[in-house]
Amino acid sequence: MQTQPEPPRPLLPEPARRAAAWCVVALLLMAVAAVGIWLCVALQTAVTPVLLALLGTALLGPLYRRLLRMRVHKTVAAALTVVAVLAVVGGAAYVVVVALVETGDQIIESLRQAAADIARHLGAAGTSLDDVARNARSLLQQFGGTAASGVLSGLSVVGQMIATAVLALLLIFFFLRDSDRAVDALRSLAPRATGDTVEAMARRAFEAVEGFMRGTTFVALVDAFLIGAGLLVLRVPGAVGLAALVFVTAYIPYLGAFLSGAVAVLVALADRGFLIALWVLGIVLAVQVLEGNVLQPMVQSRTVQMHPAVVMLAITAGASVAGILGMLLAVPLTAAAFGVLGELRDRYGTAPPVPEEPAAEEAG
Repeated sequence: MQTQPEPPRPLLPEPARRAAAWCVVALLLMAVAAVGIWLCVALQTAVTPVLLALLGTALLGPLYRRLLRMRVHKTVAAALTVVAVLAVVGGAAYVVVVALVETGDQIIESLRQAAADIARHLGAAGTSLDDVARNARSLLQQFGGTAASGVLSGLSVVGQMIATAVLALLLIFFFLRDSDRAVDALRSLAPRATGDTVEAMARRAFEAVEGFMRGTTFVALVDAFLIGAGLLVLRVPGAVGLAALVFVTAYIPYLGAFLSGAVAVLVALADRGFLIALWVLGIVLAVQVLEGNVLQPMVQSRTVQMHPAVVMLAITAGASVAGILGMLLAVPLTAAAFGVLGELRDRYGTAPPVPEEPAAEEAG
């Protein structure tokens, strides 16, 4: 009898082959992500209104659905929602801009004075802080002029911002009105066997963004109100402008609160002295403790929970890709990605339960 030849032995053991397969998958995912980011940067004029419209749709979705429950036609409901966002956001933007314009010079002067006070205590190390504060406007003007000279300048930048805002509002209207069609279109593009999964992932991602936008807006209002009230009680100059700054920067988690709180403390230090600055620091820290232990858990309980390290990395990556706009968009996009991963984990991450065998009956 002839002995059959032994099957060829694999070049690599099974654990190494599994690791190599996962590395290939990771490289493919990174390549797709890199191409997607490159396309977004190259087409940022069109991508930016779409992303802003998605955030606006997520924020205004509950109002639109409430109007639909009141038997309002969906076109009229979408139009009323856009009018509402124009009134609310326009009014809030007007209040914020006016507050910052009226108190901006005072805040800058207080920061310069605070830098001078620090310089007297730190000597040569503080002198550089004083120089930076004194030349802040010229530095910002030079930076803005250099950045604008490569793309657009002057009125063209304003025109581009207005065009982006108008396009985003129009997209919000269409996204709200045609949300049901969007779901059908998404299912038609996906393979037939994966239609339910793709729809579930899209809904989970949108729910995560919706929860983040509503929760962050609520947290921003509470932070601005509490810190602004404390600054008014302590008679810190520019309290309204500082509260407006707190509200705007609250959309950048962790980093925004640190920056606005530092500005408030420095302004109080320059105009009201060391004791009042300590009180302002205590108010800012108390509000942040309230946010971290009460408000944020309430917000994250309805959306995707993300570790602070993940949030900071997302903000850093967003700033490196698209500057301030990237910082604002990084966290909601990361929340959407975590929502998709959570849906995939719920569907495929757990093994089906093994049915228990019935207990054998004892022989009588």
